[in-house]
Amino acid sequence: MMKDQGDQDTGVMIPVYRFTNEIEAQILDDVLKEEGIPHRIRSFHDSAYNGIFQMQKGWGQLEAPESYKEKICELAEQVLNQDSDKV
Repeated sequence: MMKDQGDQDTGVMIPVYRFTNEIEAQILDDVLKEEGIPHRIRSFHDSAYNGIFQMQKGWGQLEAPESYKEKICELAEQVLNQDSDKV
């Protein structure tokens, strides 16, 4: 699953945050959309390998322009109420 946020100019995307599950991804996706922050969510699931990469790497990751990294990490800590697993 890969989702781009809107039609905004996203520029070069870098890994910003690693998710442990799909619920975290959906929550942060909603918050970043509300804030107008360009981002992409990338799942590590690969049906050819029956999800083995999700067991090793986590559910997936959030990618965004580097200029938004600090703000995204702050929001992730606030809304997910946990220590962030930054990439």
